[in-house]
Amino acid sequence: MRMTGAKIIVETLIEQGIDTIFGYPGGAVLNIYDELYKAGERISHYLTCHEQAAAHAADAYARVSGKPGVVIATSGPGATNLVTGIANAYLDSSPIIAITGNVARALIGKDSFQEVDIYGVTMPITKHNYIVKDVSKLADTIREAIKIATSGRPGPVLIDVPKDIQLAEFDYVPQAACSPESRNSGNISDEAIEEAVELIKGSKRPFIYAGGGVIMSVASNELLEFAELIDAPIGLSMMGLSAIPGSHPRNLGMTGMHGKYAASKAMSESDLIVAVGTRFSDRATGSKQEFSKGKKFIHIDIDPAEIGKNIPAYVSVIGNVKDVLTKLNANLTASERPEWRAEVESLKSSPENNPELPNGKLTPKAVIEEVRKHMTDDGVVATDVGQHQMWVSLYYNFTSPRTLVTSGGLGAMGFGMGAAVGSCIGRGKRKTVLFTGDGSFHMNLNELATAVSNNLPLVIVVMNNGVLGMVRQWQTLFFEKRYSSTTLNRKTDFVKLAEAFGATGYRISSKNELSSVMEKAFKTDGPVLIDAIIDRDEKVLPMIPPGGTINDIILEA
Repeated sequence: MRMTGAKIIVETLIEQGIDTIFGYPGGAVLNIYDELYKAGERISHYLTCHEQAAAHAADAYARVSGKPGVVIATSGPGATNLVTGIANAYLDSSPIIAITGNVARALIGKDSFQEVDIYGVTMPITKHNYIVKDVSKLADTIREAIKIATSGRPGPVLIDVPKDIQLAEFDYVPQAACSPESRNSGNISDEAIEEAVELIKGSKRPFIYAGGGVIMSVASNELLEFAELIDAPIGLSMMGLSAIPGSHPRNLGMTGMHGKYAASKAMSESDLIVAVGTRFSDRATGSKQEFSKGKKFIHIDIDPAEIGKNIPAYVSVIGNVKDVLTKLNANLTASERPEWRAEVESLKSSPENNPELPNGKLTPKAVIEEVRKHMTDDGVVATDVGQHQMWVSLYYNFTSPRTLVTSGGLGAMGFGMGAAVGSCIGRGKRKTVLFTGDGSFHMNLNELATAVSNNLPLVIVVMNNGVLGMVRQWQTLFFEKRYSSTTLNRKTDFVKLAEAFGATGYRISSKNELSSVMEKAFKTDGPVLIDAIIDRDEKVLPMIPPGGTINDIILEA
C-alpha cells in the first residue's frame, strides 16, 4: 500500500508492537503527528511539558515494561532537548527509540530555521543512529533500530527524518515484529566456564556483585541459586537494586560510596568478586588499586567492552547473564564456607551496619519506610538524583525486579517527574511513587501538569531541606562548610503549587503527622504531592570519600 513517510513511521511502529509514544509536536514533525491523530485508536501519545521529560518517560516506560520506549520531537531545540534523556538511557542501558524531524534534505547544512545536526550531536550517546535520506528505507530503518535497541546490551537509537522524507511516498509492506537477538547466548565459552568454576572452588571468601544486567536478563532466580551453590553473600550496584528481595538473607544491600556498611566491608574482605551484569564505576570501587588488592575477579557481562575497562578480570564470561548463570550453576557442586558465612553475619548485625537514628524526628528513613507500608511489592518507585536517591537505595525494601527507576550512570537531576510519568503509564496507570528533593523537583516540576492532565495516580514525596543536600554534604565534609550556591532560599510553597496545577498537596513537618498524611495520600485519586520538611544537615551515611577505601568510611558526622 502506498503511503507517505509520516504514515509509514506510524504504521511500522504499530506493526512492531509499539502502542505508547511520548513526545512534543512541532513544525518538522507535524505530518507524523497528523498520522498519530488518525491512528489514535491503535496507538497512544502522551504529551509532556518538555521534550527532556518525554525522553525520561520513554526511558522509564522501557525499564518497567520491558518493552522499548519511543519518543518523538521536532527539529532543532526539540531534538536537542532530548539529549539529556538519551544520554541517561545510554548510560543506564535502556532501550529507547528517539524519532526526530529535521529540515528538508535540500536545506540541510544551510543554517535553516530550527536546523541542528542531531545525528552528529547524539552519535557519542546512542547505541546507533540514523538520518533517513531515502523513503524506501524508512520502514526497515525503524525495524532495525528497534532490533538494535533491544538486542544484546540495550540502549537508545535515534532516527532523524527530514521533512521531505515524511512527505514522500513509498509502498509500505507490513512485516512481522522483530525479535531481539540474544547475542552470545549460544557461544558461551566452555573454557571460561571451567576456569570460573575452578576459581570459585579455590576461593575461601567469594562475594557476588550484581547489577542491572541481572534485571534486564530476568536472572534473579539463577543469581540466588548461584549464591546458594557457592555460599556467598550478594552486594548490589544501585542499578541492581530490586534484582533480589531486600529481605533475602544473602542480600547485603547496595555497595559503594553510599552503600551499606556490611556490603562494602564484606566486598573489601573477599578474596574473589564475581561481578554479574555490572560495571566497576568509580563510585563502586573508590581507589581501584586498593579495591583490587588481594582479590581475583570473575566478570560476567553481555558487553565485551565492559570487560577489563575498569578492573582487570582473571576470568571473563561473555553472554546473557541468565544464560551464563544457568551454565555456571549446572557445572558447580554445592559448597559450604561456614567461617565466611559467620563473618558476613557478624557484619550484618554490627552497630556500624545498624546505626541508631534519632527518635521522634521526621527523618528521611521514617518517611521512606512509611511509604513502603502503603506500596505493593510490585509497585514502582522512581527517584530524582541526590541525597533522597541514596536514602531510598538504603532504606526502601525492594522486593520485585523493575520496581526502582533511577538515574544511575548520568545522575541527572530533573529525571524524576518524567520517569514517574513513564513508569506509571508503563505499569497500566497503577499507583507509583516519586521520591525527589526540592532541588531536583524545581528542575522539571512543570511535568505536574502532565500527571494531572492524565489523572495519573502518582504520590510525589519532596524531601524538602531548602538546600542542594548532596552538594552541601560534600561542602560540609570536604570544603570546610563553605556553602557556595547550595542554600536555595526559595519561597516555593509546594502545597499551593500542587493545587495550582490541579493536584492535591499535603505538608509534613513532624513524625506525628506521617502516618495520617500517607494514609490520605494513598487513598487519593490522581497526583498527590507531599512536602516533607527535613533538616538541611541530614546526611547520607555511610560514605566512602571519592578515591577512598573502606578504611576511610565515614559512619557519622
